[in-house]
Amino acid sequence: MKTVAVTGYKPHELGIFKPDAKEIKFIKKALERRLLSLLDNGLEWVIISGQPGVELWAGELVIQMKEEWEDLKLAVLPPFLEQEKIWPEPAQLAYAELLKQADFVKPISNAKYTNPGQLRAKNDFIIGHTEGLLLLYDEDMTGTPKFYLAPAETRQEHDGYEIIWVTPQDIQDVVEEEQWL
Repeated sequence: MKTVAVTGYKPHELGIFKPDAKEIKFIKKALERRLLSLLDNGLEWVIISGQPGVELWAGELVIQMKEEWEDLKLAVLPPFLEQEKIWPEPAQLAYAELLKQADFVKPISNAKYTNPGQLRAKNDFIIGHTEGLLLLYDEDMTGTPKFYLAPAETRQEHDGYEIIWVTPQDIQDVVEEEQWL
């Protein structure tokens, strides 16, 4: 797999309300484990839309990982222009910094937000242009990641698109391991 999309919950869906919350470190570590496995098997590009939460944290993680994995690339494909305008200031600043460091940035729509169809088009486009989806999601705790999961599952039925799960148990494992360090 050379290209993988990464998504998951937004901060408020995880009960995270501060940009320096300790939970973010554990989420990034769980994501890193999956990405390292993919890198060992030929991963070249991580694709995100850049929304706050798992996607933004994954983007920050990829930037850090590029120090060791020089061939790793990050693409940020926002659904529309100025998606960050309604976000809290810390998320806007983190997003602006991420865009500066990304290898490729291009909005899927060259218009500002007009309707929810732009978000659906973003999900379909990213799933259609990657070989797999790395997803932080718990099917017992519904949330916005389900909108990525639906087209990924449809594609999986047709051509074997790979869905790689990061579960709450994976994060709990990281927490427990960190306690022993």
